[in-house]
Amino acid sequence: MRVLYIFPHPDDESFGPAPAIASHIRQGHEVCLLTFTRGGATKVRHELGLSVKKMGDVRYREMLNVAKVLNLTEMHVLDLTDSGLKEMDPMEIEEITERYIRDLEPHVVVTYAVHGISGFHDHLVSHAVVKRVFCKLKREWSRAPKRLAFFTLAETGMEDGKFRLHTSTDSEIDCAIPVLSSDIDKAGKALNCYRTYQEVIREAKVLERTGTTIYFEFFQEDFHPHLRSLFDELRP
Repeated sequence: MRVLYIFPHPDDESFGPAPAIASHIRQGHEVCLLTFTRGGATKVRHELGLSVKKMGDVRYREMLNVAKVLNLTEMHVLDLTDSGLKEMDPMEIEEITERYIRDLEPHVVVTYAVHGISGFHDHLVSHAVVKRVFCKLKREWSRAPKRLAFFTLAETGMEDGKFRLHTSTDSEIDCAIPVLSSDIDKAGKALNCYRTYQEVIREAKVLERTGTTIYFEFFQEDFHPHLRSLFDELRP
C-alpha cells in the first residue's frame, strides 16, 4: 500500500506521526511526503541571523536527512509562502495538491485534523485544502485515494508543557496504531535531523507526548473499536 502525508512545513512529519511512518515502512508499505513550504519563516531564523530564504534552505537540507533516516519512498518539498498559506488563493494550493495525488496515486492520504493540533493557521489551511481535493477526486477519478486520514492526538490528561495542543475525543478517533520501540527510535533520529530546532523539540516533549500509540481520525468513516492500521478495511 502507498500512503501520502501532506503537511505545510518541514518537521510536521516528525512532530508526532514519525513513529507511525516508521511502522508503515517496517511493514513494507510505501510512504511519500509532500510539504507545501520550506518552513523558512520560523522564528528560529532570528536566533541564527538567517533570512527566510536561507532558513528555508537549511530546513530543506535537514529534511533530506529525515528522508534518509525514515527511508521515505518519495519526498517533495514545495516553496509556497510559509506562515502565509491563508493569504494564498486556495484554488492554487488545491491544484498543486491534486497534481501530486494524481501523480503518486496513494491509497491513503494523511494531513492534520481540523484543529491542526497546534491551531496554527497553516495547519488549518492544509486540512481544508486536502479535504476538498480528496472529495473532488472521489467524484471524478477512478483511481482516487480510498481513505483520508487526519493525524491527531488523543486526550491523555497530561500537561502539554509550553505548547497548548488540541486533541480529538475517543469517539472521533478511528485508528490507533501501536508502534514498537524501534519505530520510536527511528522517530527520535528523524527529530535529531532538525539541528536548528532542538530546543523547540525538547520543550515540546514530542516523543513523550505521542507515546507508543499514534492516532488518526478518518474522514466520513467510523470505527469502534479503533482500527490498528491506516490500511485496514479500506473501501473498495
